[in-house]
Amino acid sequence: MESFNIVEEDIPELYNYGKVSIALEVKSEYKIELLNNGLDGMVFKEINVEKPYCLDYDEDKGEGPERWLKFGNLENWRIFSAYDKNKRVGGAVLAFNTPGIYMLEGRDDISVLWDIRVDAGYRGKGVGTAIFQKCIEQSKKLGCKRLKVETQNINVNACKFYMKQGATLGSVNRYAYDNKSLGTQLIWNIEL
Repeated sequence: MESFNIVEEDIPELYNYGKVSIALEVKSEYKIELLNNGLDGMVFKEINVEKPYCLDYDEDKGEGPERWLKFGNLENWRIFSAYDKNKRVGGAVLAFNTPGIYMLEGRDDISVLWDIRVDAGYRGKGVGTAIFQKCIEQSKKLGCKRLKVETQNINVNACKFYMKQGATLGSVNRYAYDNKSLGTQLIWNIEL
């Protein structure tokens, strides 16, 4: 495992935080089959996509993380960045107690891992796990009972990562996105 430090940074660092690419290669996705129109549950099957492609969430939205400044007051948000010496190699943004953020449900005992990213050269080396654990630790300090995370069925690696961290699938919304290329919304939960 590489040697790295995780530090908390201020909101103005969002621009520099966004310099770590969130792009990923989609090679497979979870096909979701409804059993008895969903009444008997769902089955997730990992299938290879016909032609692998690159998905960059920042590019899809047309700008990087600084777009979140449009939400208004982010004083309760936390930025955690991972550094290898002086090189930023990853980070996470934790949202908490912010009106209008639907995943927070208007509650002050839920936090949301709004974003997590790890430099492609550092993936699989423990950086993401350390950052995720820092977010869990901070959520507990804030008095939260639950940490929520959003991803999609087309981001299989993220789904596997969250499961490995102990998250359970809380909701599936096949109609969450206007942009159908984003697939189906999956909300994961960590009970604190």
